[in-house]
Amino acid sequence: MQVGIADYGMNVWDGGCFDFIERCMKLKEIGFDGIERLTVYTPEEAVMKVAHLRQLGMNVTTVRGPSVELSIQWTAGLGKDYVWTQVLESKQFDVFCRQANQMSEVCHKWGIHPALHNHMGTLVETQEQLEQFLKECPKNRLVFDTAHLAAMGGDGVEIVKKYIDRIQVIHVKDWLLLNPDAERWQERGRFCGLGEGNIGLDNIEILNTAVKLGYKGWIFVEHDSHLQEPLIDLMKSRQYLMKGGF
Repeated sequence: MQVGIADYGMNVWDGGCFDFIERCMKLKEIGFDGIERLTVYTPEEAVMKVAHLRQLGMNVTTVRGPSVELSIQWTAGLGKDYVWTQVLESKQFDVFCRQANQMSEVCHKWGIHPALHNHMGTLVETQEQLEQFLKECPKNRLVFDTAHLAAMGGDGVEIVKKYIDRIQVIHVKDWLLLNPDAERWQERGRFCGLGEGNIGLDNIEILNTAVKLGYKGWIFVEHDSHLQEPLIDLMKSRQYLMKGGF
C-alpha cells in the first residue's frame, strides 16, 4: 500500500505550488510515495512532471487539466485509473446525479472511472447523502474523505464495510471542532493533523477495516489548513500512520 499527499493545504500555505520538483523531493524525504492530483495545463507538462516523479521513485494517481474533457483524456493517456467527479454546480441533487452519470459514460469510453470526493458544503456531505449518491450513480467511485464524513457525524467504518468495492482512494486527516453552533462549516472548526482532532475520529481503525476487506489502494494525507510549515505537519501525520502500521 502506498501513502501520498493530497496537496491542497500546501498550496494554500504557499499561495501556489512554485517548485513542483523541490516539493516532491521534500515529500519523498519524509516518507511519502507520491501525490494525488497532478495539476497541468499542457500534455507536455503532464508527461514531464510524471517523468520527474518516476525519476524520484514516486507516482501520481490522477490528472487535473484546464477542462474536464482534458482531465479525462490526459489521465487516460498517462495510464491512470480515475478523475474526480466534476460537473457544473447544481443545487438540485437529482440534476447533480444525472450529470455525474453522464460523466461516468464519458469516462468509461476512455477506460477510467469518475470518483466523487465527499465534502462538507456540497450536495454530498452527510452519510445519508453519500449513500444516496452511490445508489443513484452506480458507476461512480469514491475519493473517500474520512474527516469530511466524520465532521458531519458519519461513520467511516460503516462506509468502508458497505462500499469497499467503490472506494478508489482514501483521504485521511482529522477535524478540530471549535464552534459547533456556527452556521457555515468553515466556521465550525478546521482540519488538522492525524490524531490532533477532538471528534473521536479513528483513521487507523478505518484503514485497518479497509485492508481487512482487501483494499490495496492509495492513502492520501490531506491537511486542508496549516498553521505552520506544512512539512512539519505532514511529517507528524506520516509518523502517526507508521505507528499504526501504514
